Amino acid sequence: MIQRKHFLCTLAALGLLALAGLASAQAPAPISLLNVSYDPTRELYVEFNAAFAKHWKAQTGQDVSIKQSHGGSGKQARSVIDGIDADVVTLALAGDIDALVKNGGLIPADWQKRLPHNSAPYTSTIVLVVRQGNPKGIKDWDDLVKPGISVITPNPKTSGGARWNYLAAWEFAKRKYGGDAKAKDFVAQLYKNVPVLDTGARGSSITFAQRNQGDVFISWENEAHLLEKEFGNKVDIVYPSLSILAEPPVTVVDKTVDRKGTRKVAEAYLNYLYTDDGQDIAGKNFYRPISPKAQAKYVKQLPKLPMFTIDQAFGGWAKADKDHFADGGNFDQIYLKK
Repeated sequence: MIQRKHFLCTLAALGLLALAGLASAQAPAPISLLNVSYDPTRELYVEFNAAFAKHWKAQTGQDVSIKQSHGGSGKQARSVIDGIDADVVTLALAGDIDALVKNGGLIPADWQKRLPHNSAPYTSTIVLVVRQGNPKGIKDWDDLVKPGISVITPNPKTSGGARWNYLAAWEFAKRKYGGDAKAKDFVAQLYKNVPVLDTGARGSSITFAQRNQGDVFISWENEAHLLEKEFGNKVDIVYPSLSILAEPPVTVVDKTVDRKGTRKVAEAYLNYLYTDDGQDIAGKNFYRPISPKAQAKYVKQLPKLPMFTIDQAFGGWAKADKDHFADGGNFDQIYLKK
């Protein structure tokens, strides 16, 4: 009797081991992605990554972990070109992603056609952050060139956000004062009021909010709201009379995902940004969703204001880069004379 019980127990144990082995064989191996992004998206992607991992697990049974890398957008693009294994990039401007086409052919030239809305699942704009109570009375771009006003903004050579800042100020001046020559003088005067150029938007945010430098911070809208949330008793947000429609784009990095075998999950990751869940997470983190449903939900915290596009005002990123940010361009001419 004892031998029979032992035999049955052994059979049961072997059966459990076989089932465990079968389950292990059927369960997909865990997978990891790297999202190389720009400075102020940290909080957005912490929340989004958790939501996507839960979704992917429910759909496929596979565990996925997403690592994040953040910095100035131009600097981040360079890190991918130099070899960092990004499965996806979610950068501040199309020009930075275009660099992955020109340098090493990491992605195809028509990458923006692969996802809706020119591969920009959310938008943003540029606003002004001032000290609480707005002691310097800053209401619009032309207040930033007044004597004695200290302006915090990052370096357009390394930061995508800084380029949006620069171009928003340029177009404001061009419309108000008439012509590019007047706009160049205006932006030159603005940069004379900039005491330090950090490499990225988050660095400038720290300079303004934590190190208490400057009277006004030219900021991504989402970063401004994060500052208000964290330092609500120290800062106020000012919406200028005119700003730029910022469209931060996303793409898979083809050479990486094909080499690593991560294309399917990387593409699903970016597509999830366009779902109701992804759009709601974008709005919750102070980005402007592109879906009407999420736009309606977050319209109070993301008010409408007059905005122009890079194509309307500057003929697209290729031309804007050449005219303003290439070596010897308008920014160099302005800043080297500072």
